[in-house]
Amino acid sequence: MHARLVRSVAVAVAVTGALTWAPAASAQPSEPTPSASTAPAATSAPDADSAEITVKDSAGDALPGAAFLLLDSAGQEAGRGKTDAQGKLSFPDLAPGVYRLKETASGSPLHEVVADQDVIVTPGATTRLTATDPFKAAKVLLQAKDDKTGKLLPGATVNIGTGTSTLLTLTTGAKGTASGELPVSSRKTQFWVKEIKAPAGYDLYKPSKRFSAGPGAPVTVTVTNAKTTTGPKPDPSNKPTHKPTNTPPTPGKPSSGTGTGTPSSPGTDTPDADSSSTAAAAPVGDSTPTAPAGSLAHTGADPTPWIAAGAGLLVAGGIVTLIVARRRTADGSEPTDSGTAS
Repeated sequence: MHARLVRSVAVAVAVTGALTWAPAASAQPSEPTPSASTAPAATSAPDADSAEITVKDSAGDALPGAAFLLLDSAGQEAGRGKTDAQGKLSFPDLAPGVYRLKETASGSPLHEVVADQDVIVTPGATTRLTATDPFKAAKVLLQAKDDKTGKLLPGATVNIGTGTSTLLTLTTGAKGTASGELPVSSRKTQFWVKEIKAPAGYDLYKPSKRFSAGPGAPVTVTVTNAKTTTGPKPDPSNKPTHKPTNTPPTPGKPSSGTGTGTPSSPGTDTPDADSSSTAAAAPVGDSTPTAPAGSLAHTGADPTPWIAAGAGLLVAGGIVTLIVARRRTADGSEPTDSGTAS
């Protein structure tokens, strides 16, 4: 009588982060075998697979000596080791399932370890993954100083970054310093620093300074500020003069047409007179032309020549009258307008 032996193998499969179990394919031998009641059933071992880790830094360089620990789903150690000269580490003979990979040391003073991650091992395949160890952050010390005395200044705020990205903002405290960690992406990274707020009483340091920093290395950044200068008060004489206003002239003083009076000529006692008063002083019948009506106002010229001319005309008229009277007396005629004898 032929008997059939069915061998079952439990296979761990990762489904949505949980472990599930599925039966392996059954096999039916062609040769007769003892019955199950006379011999124990034979079982096969789980399939043996592996995982391979490659470790690099953010610059793409391989990192030898990085130490890793592999834990199974129950938290038990499934393997440990360090990367070789090519930055590689293999975990052979693993049962299919989900494992936890932990980096315990980067093997380099310039690098940090990566965060823990899951490794899924599938039947009949080698799981390969790459871990990138970040560079250690640079230690930045910021100082703000007086450009003349070197005194440390509180209240200075600066931005530090690379390219178009701002990575760090620092403000100096009461001692005039501030510190922070600056992430770096290579063994020597270029950065810029720009002051965005000056200390009280100082001008803003406008230029953008540049410096370089390495992983885990301390670096000091210094900005200098000049005191705000207080300029002299503006000279009042430099102020623009006010435009003249049309102020009416003071009575009794001639007007120049610009709103201000013109003083009398020095050295004379004759008061200023306008054209209308000069015309009134001339004798009746005088041939001297008078200012026509509607003429412009007197411009402040000296009236003395006009007065002298009028007096000269009066004297000349008296002389002519006297000569006529004497001629009539000589001819024996009586003067008609005189009441006295010649």
